[in-house]
Amino acid sequence: MEFDTIAAISTPMGEGAIAIVRLSGDEAIEIANRVFKGKDLKKVDSHTIHYGHIVDPDTNQIIEEVMLTLMRGPKTFTREDIVEINCHGGLVSVNRVLQLVLTNGARLAEPGEFTKRAFLNGRIDLSQAEAVMDLIRAKTDRAMNVAIGQMEGKLSTLINRLRQELLETLAHIEVNIDYPEYDDVEEMTHRVLLEKCGKVRNEIIKLLETSNQGKILREGLSTVIIGRPNVGKSSLLNSLVQENKAIVTDIPGTTRDVIEEYVNVRGVPLRLVDTAGIRETEDIVERIGVERSREVLKKADLILLVLNYGDELTEEDERLFEAVSGMETIVIINKTDLPQKINMEKVKDLAKGNPVVTTSLLEEKGIDDLEEAISSLFFTGTVEANDLTYVSNSRHIALLTQAKKSIEDAISGAESDLPIDMVQIDLTRTWELLGEIIGDAVHENLINQLFSQFCLGK
Repeated sequence: MEFDTIAAISTPMGEGAIAIVRLSGDEAIEIANRVFKGKDLKKVDSHTIHYGHIVDPDTNQIIEEVMLTLMRGPKTFTREDIVEINCHGGLVSVNRVLQLVLTNGARLAEPGEFTKRAFLNGRIDLSQAEAVMDLIRAKTDRAMNVAIGQMEGKLSTLINRLRQELLETLAHIEVNIDYPEYDDVEEMTHRVLLEKCGKVRNEIIKLLETSNQGKILREGLSTVIIGRPNVGKSSLLNSLVQENKAIVTDIPGTTRDVIEEYVNVRGVPLRLVDTAGIRETEDIVERIGVERSREVLKKADLILLVLNYGDELTEEDERLFEAVSGMETIVIINKTDLPQKINMEKVKDLAKGNPVVTTSLLEEKGIDDLEEAISSLFFTGTVEANDLTYVSNSRHIALLTQAKKSIEDAISGAESDLPIDMVQIDLTRTWELLGEIIGDAVHENLINQLFSQFCLGK
């Protein structure tokens, strides 16, 4: 498959030691050779790096001092010729180099186009391509390990094996339909059908069981801190983030808006949200904050409900318990450095089995217990299993859910003695749905949409 030559800046914009301009395509080496003063790039070995200067061929002006890496296809990420120009990491210098290669025959790459070419040229499948973006966006070591596993083909290998088993089953069905005169074919078809379909279904179920944890690792837990004003919500945010992101005062209603921050809690990424204290107020600005808090609450994956150890439970506290009823909640009783006034037994009754943790954020006590409660609530041991293949992508989860239903329809049909060609329809649909995960015969519009979410130089 032939494409034109593309170029883009592959490092983050801003000041830094090094910036990289990447070219990929049939004319990548020729274009680079026009602007590179050093060795003749057409004569050097592949996968070598060379010192020289980027020079404007029209004016002979030196633009940059660079190290240039040359890699000939197909042993490259895109399976095309690739040139990477390592220049100084200033905004002006890297843009001047990019503009020069663009005026000498390259085209500015679209977002994700390098990875898209790797997919279209058969270097990686679609699930591996999506894992590249997951790896870039990973916010914890666990999330990175899941992305690396998928990028290396862990999910693809499993999906391909399941599809092969379905293909063998479909072949048996075809024999049954085409050669009905053989008496033993039907019996063998039903035996293989139920055995192999049951095995594939169990594998799909196992993958879906990891999807909740995988999606959390990929996207983070939307975690909302709620409580009456001045119970220590902002102090809790600062303790978890280990920075002073929120204003901490003794004045009720100080937090007027929703503050968001990503934190890493024992490998679990939390999209942590500090909210305005939920209470009745005449202050217009604070009232807007309270309304925003209620909206955020509805979308949360985890609630951290903060109470004051030194106060008796109030009607406002009890209303908060009602507001989070049925949601994953951890109750935090803060300010244990104060004399106890709260009724602990009543708190446990209101918590309805949810974890209750005591803290003194002033004395930095109880944070470890809180982190353990968060980790245990969503990752009870299984996250450490390195042999598990995690599914974290919403698109994959949706396709696996459809595939599970389709194969269960096939099994149900076989058990009900439906005509074998009707069972074949559900099996073929399962095979197709699994194929969409790895990009087999996937629609072009979906491909364009997926890769448009990538960063420009990737």
